[in-house]
Amino acid sequence: MTEQKNTQLVVIGAGPGGYAAAFLAADLGLQVTLVDPEENPGGVCLYRGCIPSKSLLHVAHLLHEARRAEAYGIDFAPPTIDLDRLRGWKEKVVDQLTGGLGQLCARRKIEHIRGLARFKGADTVTISTPDEQVLELRFEKAIIASGSRPVAVPGLGEPSARVLDSTGALQLDILPESLLVIGGGYIGLELGSVYAALGSDVSVVEMLPGLLTGADKDLVRVLKKRLDEQFAEIWTDTRVVSVEDADDGVVVVLENKAGETSEYRFDRVLVSVGRQPNTESLGLENTRVKIDEQGFIKTDARQQTAEPTIFAIGDVAGQPMLAHKASHEGRVAVEVIAGHKVAFDPAAIPAVVYTDPEIAWCGLTESEAKSRKITHKTVRFPWAASGRALSQNSGDGMTKLIVDPDSERILGIGLVGTGAGELIAEGVLAIEMAALASDLKLTIHPHPTLSETIMEAAEVFFGQATHVYRPLKKRP
Repeated sequence: MTEQKNTQLVVIGAGPGGYAAAFLAADLGLQVTLVDPEENPGGVCLYRGCIPSKSLLHVAHLLHEARRAEAYGIDFAPPTIDLDRLRGWKEKVVDQLTGGLGQLCARRKIEHIRGLARFKGADTVTISTPDEQVLELRFEKAIIASGSRPVAVPGLGEPSARVLDSTGALQLDILPESLLVIGGGYIGLELGSVYAALGSDVSVVEMLPGLLTGADKDLVRVLKKRLDEQFAEIWTDTRVVSVEDADDGVVVVLENKAGETSEYRFDRVLVSVGRQPNTESLGLENTRVKIDEQGFIKTDARQQTAEPTIFAIGDVAGQPMLAHKASHEGRVAVEVIAGHKVAFDPAAIPAVVYTDPEIAWCGLTESEAKSRKITHKTVRFPWAASGRALSQNSGDGMTKLIVDPDSERILGIGLVGTGAGELIAEGVLAIEMAALASDLKLTIHPHPTLSETIMEAAEVFFGQATHVYRPLKKRP
């Protein structure tokens, strides 16, 4: 006999969007049931994504800094990599965070059910548990936060233990002598940087003309110069023809823009060509929820679907597929359910690539401004003129502002360099508050810091930067 339960709100998926929604709903006094396959909340981000990858990227950064220390007059012995201890440290970080979320879930008296949920209708889900039981849960409202998974590339031959996705790469089971990363997006470059720092010969192949589509080329150019030193090869405008297992590794055939093919052998291949939403097995056909051509659930600005009782947030609700976007959408959905008049309408969502150096941007990019024919002025402050950057051997970095030349309003900010991901929040706040270039210019920043490059970029707009000479051009 199927066990039956009732709840005010069921949240399907306990990633950064799902648990943020569940926690806020409980704080607002709703009866909440959180459904997820894992023992504790956290989702892909904590278990197999953001957190383990950033833990390993921290190690990669330490290794890169140690190797660059020769320039400071310090010599380190070649490092010894203990994969078991490194893996254990990464897993300890994950366990600490997910365990803490489990405690927060219990303190809020949220019912956490381990299992997979499937909609039976507009007010009911069935939940299949790990011990093969089936529960039937009736709800007043539901939030879908089922996340996403790596895209599988068709035509890459039979499944192989030597061909990894991002989840497999983060397991760090072995350190391959050679690794091919298929895909020049942020996940591929981040994981490639980790393996390169640990000692693998890493190559990257990207079918588009450049790396990190979506980021401005001048920012990517700084990173590309550093990656050329870290990676064995970077092929762009090149597609993968075939990937086949062999006795001594994986044989890969590549084709360049001219149609010429080349064959290479690698110990491992990492496929990192994007992610796709987890919507197929939710039973949405039993509801009025609509799916677009890319598999995303259609929602309005309140995160509500075509089925009034069902909301969707995070990766399943469309681009950008970022944890912080999911968390804010989750809070919006809950506030709507609680009867508040709110909508998800951000002026800027930050994006960060945690390579070495980092790239971060928010708001309008220069490329978007040009393609959309938006009147703008781009100003740049080179970190070669920053005392703090030079003292950290980060003089190749840059801060840029996209400014409306008439109103002087900040439209976008981009950074490349050490700690760019920590600096970008000031840009997000500036855009959300409709700040002017003069607001950034007149805000006193501490010296010497990397944050003052934002202030000095604003000074460049007015032709008055202390540490660079960019005279203001008179308008005709």
